[in-house]
Amino acid sequence: MRSLNDMLEPGMLVRHPHQPDWGLGQVQSNIAGRVTVNFENAGKVVLMSTHVMLELVHR
Repeated sequence: MRSLNDMLEPGMLVRHPHQPDWGLGQVQSNIAGRVTVNFENAGKVVLMSTHVMLELVHR
């Protein structure tokens, strides 16, 4: 079964559920379980999709 993280594509907006102070993030890439996100207040962060379930932001 695929998770939401598997379906993230560049340009999508997300939030990190355990780091709300990082602010809104934009997905840069999603390759082999590594999701690169550029967050407003934390900059570019590479996350392992098996360790955190990002929250999709609908606008």
